[in-house]
Amino acid sequence: MASVFTKIINRELPGRFVYEDDDVVSFLSIAPITVGHALVVPRAEIDNWQSVDPAVFGRVMEVSQLIGKAVVKAFPCERAGLIIAGLEVPHLHVHVFPVNNLSDFGFANADQNPSPQSLDDAQAKIKAALAELR
Repeated sequence: MASVFTKIINRELPGRFVYEDDDVVSFLSIAPITVGHALVVPRAEIDNWQSVDPAVFGRVMEVSQLIGKAVVKAFPCERAGLIIAGLEVPHLHVHVFPVNNLSDFGFANADQNPSPQSLDDAQAKIKAALAELR
């Protein structure tokens, strides 16, 4: 059975994409830890980061770095945080999000019901920042 991320990648479920290439996509989290929280996901269904081919993992991290640069440019923050948790969905994904301090790293602080407008605004800001970075 396809993961929820595969369904988003295949456009069977909605997603607010900020980046796509042949191997990796990035879309906003529906439960953002901070505004601008994006997920970086390989198109291939890989369950965890320990079993991924090093080249694919390298590409996921390369895109994560790019998204990190974009969120720092797009939002008032000190840095971009990065987490590989791997418990929520059995499909490798990297969380990249704006952070100002260590308390920003708590999944318990995630907004479980963000407004569609806040997600649309975050998507637009990240895409604009990516366009400037290229």
